[in-house]
Parts: sequence; C-alpha cells; structure tokens
Amino acid sequence: MNSVQQTQRPTSAELDAVDPLAEQREAFYTPDAGQLAAYLDGNSLGRPLKATSAKLASFVQDAWGSRLIRGWDEQWMDEPTRVGDRIGAVTLGAAAGQVTVGDSTSVMLYKLIRAAVDAQPGRDEIVVDRDNFPTDRFIIEGIAAEKGATIKWVASNPASGVRTTDLEGLLSERTAVVVLSHVAYRSGFLADAEAITTLVKDAGALMLWDLCHSVGSVPLELDAWGVDLAVGCTYKYLNGGPGSPAFAYVNAAQQDRLQQPIWGWMGADNPFGMTESYKPAEGIRRFITGTPPVLAMQPLKDMVELIASVGMDAVREKSIKLTEYAVALAEDMLVPLGAEIVSPRNTAERGSHITVDHPLFGEVTQKLWERGVIPDFRPPHGLRIGLSPLSTSYAEVELGMIAIRDALAELL
Repeated sequence: MNSVQQTQRPTSAELDAVDPLAEQREAFYTPDAGQLAAYLDGNSLGRPLKATSAKLASFVQDAWGSRLIRGWDEQWMDEPTRVGDRIGAVTLGAAAGQVTVGDSTSVMLYKLIRAAVDAQPGRDEIVVDRDNFPTDRFIIEGIAAEKGATIKWVASNPASGVRTTDLEGLLSERTAVVVLSHVAYRSGFLADAEAITTLVKDAGALMLWDLCHSVGSVPLELDAWGVDLAVGCTYKYLNGGPGSPAFAYVNAAQQDRLQQPIWGWMGADNPFGMTESYKPAEGIRRFITGTPPVLAMQPLKDMVELIASVGMDAVREKSIKLTEYAVALAEDMLVPLGAEIVSPRNTAERGSHITVDHPLFGEVTQKLWERGVIPDFRPPHGLRIGLSPLSTSYAEVELGMIAIRDALAELL
C-alpha cells in the first residue's frame, strides 16, 4: 500500500471509531485472540450471540424441562409460523402469514419447486443458472427427472450474475418456475430481484428466490416485488447456528393453489385428529411437514431482534462500507501478487461478501486456518471474504487481508 493511498483512505481504526454499529459487536461471542485472529466467513456461518447460551439454558430448564409436553399446546405448535412472521417482518418485507420455519434449505427448495411445477399443467420447464449453488441445481435435476420436465440453463457470467437480458430468450409459455439466487454464492453478485420477478411473472411463470446469502444482509421487499416463492437459511446472517432450520416464503396469493409434495401430520388441517387421509391446513401451515425443530429455532430469534433494533438499512450501509474496504485492500495487497477480484465493483450489485481468485488460494486457505484467520475457499480458485455487518470490524478485515497477502507471498 503506497503512502498516497494511505493518506486518502481512513485507517481501520478510524473507520471503527466512527462506525455507528460498532457497539453491536459486543453482543457476539468472540474467542480469545490466540484461538481466532480474524473471522471472514460470516456468510457461511454467523458467530453466536452471547445471549444464545443463556437462552438455550433457560429453554432447557423452563420451556422444555418444566412444561414438558405441555409446551406444544402452550406455544410450540405455532413456533414455525410465529418465528416465520418475525423473520418476514424484519428482514423479508413480508406481511404475516407467508413465512414458515422448519426444514433444511434443500427440503424447502424441493417442496416449493415441486409444488410450482405441479400447479401449472402444460408448463414443463424449470429455469436455473449453471452457476447457482449445487443444492439448487441438484434439487432441480431431481425434480426434472421425477416429472419429466426440462431444465433451461441460464448461461450467465459468474462474475456479473444473472440479469434480465440473460432470461429474455429462455422464458416461454412452457416455463413453470424460475429459480435464482438473490446474492450469488461465488461472486456475491446482487441480482435485480424486482425487475427479474416482473419479467418472469409477465411470462406467466412463478419466481422463486434463494435468499441464503442475502437475508439479514440486504434489505428485501418480497411482497412489494411480487415474489411468489422464496427459501433461505438462518445460519449465515441470521446467526441461528450450524444446521439451524431454513424458512420458506409463499406469497398469500399462491398458497391455495400450491400443494407441497411431502405430506406430514404437522401440515394437516387437524394434526391431532389422527384422520385416515390427508387434508392440508389453511394458509402457510400447509407447507409444514413434520415435527418442527423448536430447540433449533431459539438462537436465531435473538439475532432477528438485534437486526430489528438497528434496521436493515443500517445493516446494508455497514455491509457496503465493509465490502468497499475489503475490495480496496485486495486491490492494494492481493492484485499485485496476481490475484483477481471477481466480485462486482458496483456496490449496488454486490452483497456482503467478495471473492478473489488465485490458483494458490486453496493452499493459502489451509495456512490461514492454521493461523486463526478464517476466510472461505470455493473451487477452483476462489477465496471468499464474508463480512457480517453487525459482528465484523474494519480492523478485523485489515488483519485478515494482511494475513492473506503474507500467506500468498510465502507460496510465490
């Protein structure tokens, strides 16, 4: 980094000093410096809140230990939709009655994509981009095999993501559903969800957004955009913990016409009626299948409330500043060593992580993890730097980037 750049750009200490969200970092558990020097993988697994330990202990002792089976009648039966409504209100721009929490991301994707195909006879094509996350693509391949459907692949540039122009030649009267990631898992490209949703709906198809890398880091307006379906995980920017349950959003206008394919007792009209045949519940409950993981929902509730206390606009502003800082450091420290920044430079088209490519980054990542610096590696050459706005400091970003530079230099 030359002296001119240093004088033009505030230091990490100066940025942290004026960060309006700096105090929120105290809410998160952070290991000792000897165990962890810099965590740059919040887009894979968020840090736990300090309140999580106490919340789980209280739940075990009180809600579970004292109330036992009575807990289902008293509150747990409604936990999937109660937590879903709160996620919807705080992070999704979704009115009540459209979000439920419970299964894994993969299962939620299967249920909603399969329901979308089943609901539209004569429409036998599913549109998805080739660079989407493997789970999305694999689920779609399985559904296409089950239904005899055709997959229409979007051949977009991974670094620039899917745009409306990439879809215009693929949509037709045969398109059943379009499945895209709002923030691309590799590059961090942030798609124009409103424009793409409008294009898809004008073609008579349903739009499903994978929100795993955007919920909790990018403001969403699913209702206002006219989105039909969405799925997202809760262990990244919602800090629910490893394996915490995913959520499904089903627009109220679509709930009665969609029939999810995995019929279970919790999604039935009368779960305790022990009826001979299945009758789906009304509204969003019909998209529930089995007994929901109530215990696993508890940690993410505190994070949703923390986000609510500061607002998604403030979260997004911090996210933009963090990624701008990371890009600037990468330009100064990593590009001169042969690395390439493959994330969008336009902040309006970037989520809360950036990706830098170099053929040696697989080896670099191993060195970094041994030194307590934790970025994320995605083959073939991508080093992802995930910046969780409420728990990441500018100093942590700088320390991490210096460590990446040093480890790469050792291998050159």
